Amino acid sequence: MAGHNKWSKIKRKKGVNDAKRGALFTKLIREITVAAKEGGGSVEFNARLRLGVETAKAASMPAENIERAIKKGTGELEGVDYQEVTYEGYGPGGVALYIECLTDNTNRTVADIRHALSKCDGSLGTDGSVAWQFERKGQIVIEASKHSENDVFEAAIEAGAEDVAGDGEEFIVTSEVSDFSSVEAGLKNAGIQFSSAELTRIPKNEVAVAGEEASKLVKLLEALDELDDVQKVHSNADIDEAVLAEAM
Repeated sequence: MAGHNKWSKIKRKKGVNDAKRGALFTKLIREITVAAKEGGGSVEFNARLRLGVETAKAASMPAENIERAIKKGTGELEGVDYQEVTYEGYGPGGVALYIECLTDNTNRTVADIRHALSKCDGSLGTDGSVAWQFERKGQIVIEASKHSENDVFEAAIEAGAEDVAGDGEEFIVTSEVSDFSSVEAGLKNAGIQFSSAELTRIPKNEVAVAGEEASKLVKLLEALDELDDVQKVHSNADIDEAVLAEAM
């Protein structure tokens, strides 16, 4: 399994074990609010909102929190005006970083990101410096213990997925962004349960990092993830297995 996915897998496991539910809810609420503001408050007609609500439900967010976030986005309740911004940079070992944020104060956000990068031998880049190294894709994660490889593969390909990969514990279904909703619906209709579904950025090529550089990179990724304004961090790192094991 690619390094990008290995780190994502560890984050999912740590999310279950760590007491970080409040921070996760903050990020999900911001995403739901912005989605509702941009595309309206109906999950039926707003694909981004539907994905945000489904993710929030999977994280056990109370229904009233979800409803309040939607109403803030549609203007029915007073809320904060969040702006979507992205930052590009480099981590230890020359790893490319693409950082997606939702913020009400870009000065604070860029200062926080620059501080996290500088503490871990990273640096902020210019717009476009690393974005070209990633492809926008849909990804759905399925626990291998719940479904057979054949069932997942057949349902995914029939629904329009472009790839299905596995590591014995999880299956990763990848699709084009335009096909993401139909692949998600096809898997549901086939009775396939999944642990997460998201639009993400997959690196075209990976950079191997090991030893001290890998340890610093993991600390940097964790520091960026912990920032309230940061929604997602994408990297092209293939992180040393030993370092990933320590991160667990």
